[in-house]
Amino acid sequence: MDKSMIKGIAVGGIAMVVLAAGGVTGYRTLSQPAQAEVLAVKEARQTVSTPQEKCEQVVVQRQAPVQDERRIAGTLLGGVAGGLLGNQVGGGSGKQVATVAGAAAGAYAGNQVQKNMQKNDVTTSTETRCKTVNVKTEKLVGYDVTYRLNGKQDVVRMDRDPGKTIPVRDGKLVLDAAPSGG
Repeated sequence: MDKSMIKGIAVGGIAMVVLAAGGVTGYRTLSQPAQAEVLAVKEARQTVSTPQEKCEQVVVQRQAPVQDERRIAGTLLGGVAGGLLGNQVGGGSGKQVATVAGAAAGAYAGNQVQKNMQKNDVTTSTETRCKTVNVKTEKLVGYDVTYRLNGKQDVVRMDRDPGKTIPVRDGKLVLDAAPSGG
């Protein structure tokens, strides 16, 4: 065999190995799926609590301001009435004792009557009362997508519903692409 023939065989052999390796790599690239099959899509939600002010009108009753704190009017009127009634009883010095006792009892009774009347004297007004309450709402945070790729099932969280398929490039999901397969 001559040298050029050996060189030709060697170069041909190397070319065959290079072509075969390229073919295997090309076959692998061609045989990889272009998309993953979507099996299920579930909305992922989060509960959010937001404080809000809630106001309402409330009817309020308060004791009315007292004009006569010492209840002098009730004491005087009760004393006069008690004295007049006591004066109607007895005679002589007994009449004077009955008048004084009637005046004292009437003064005490008049004082207590005025006290009770003042206690029950109320004013009514409407006030606005506010308080902070937490309002709970649910917020959509994404989609949990169950998919199948190369015979394996897995789940990925996405920001949108991908439709029926998810694009695949170089054996990996392309998650930022527009929806496909609607």
